[in-house]
Amino acid sequence: MAHRFVALLRGINVGGHNILSMADLRMLVAECGGSDVESYIQSGNVIFSHDNADAAGFSARLQAAIGSRFGFEPSILSLAADQYRAAMDAVPFFPSDPKHLHLYFMAAPPPDPDLVAIENDRGENEAARLIGAIFYLHAPDGVARSRLATTAEKHLGVPATARNWRTAQKIAGFL
Repeated sequence: MAHRFVALLRGINVGGHNILSMADLRMLVAECGGSDVESYIQSGNVIFSHDNADAAGFSARLQAAIGSRFGFEPSILSLAADQYRAAMDAVPFFPSDPKHLHLYFMAAPPPDPDLVAIENDRGENEAARLIGAIFYLHAPDGVARSRLATTAEKHLGVPATARNWRTAQKIAGFL
């Protein structure tokens, strides 16, 4: 039985570094055993099916394949479709503009997040909430103006990859 997954790649196609076309990414996912492979925008969002339910193992194989072929190994977080949908269903606030809500995905809940520092860096118009392995940030003045957007990962204490709500919704549409 095939399982549906979302793989979120971090740090590709940013500022002219770690260039990876989505066609190449889809090809590598297929070479690693993925099927029904689809991608969304150039920032490293790939949706696929796989017979093995081991998301972490698939991420490691894909990371090694990218490293072997392209000379860099991006951080990859693969989530089962039900995990991804649960993150979407748990959103604690809904802004009128979806580009102001960001979901920071982590491989596991952070063991020792600095919640005081998160609160101290939160702007007066911002809302932030950590639920399990997802950190939700509503930055109505824009993520570029948000101090918390730039310090969130440091305060969480674990690697994270963020997607705005519009992108998260589009990805969910492939599941």
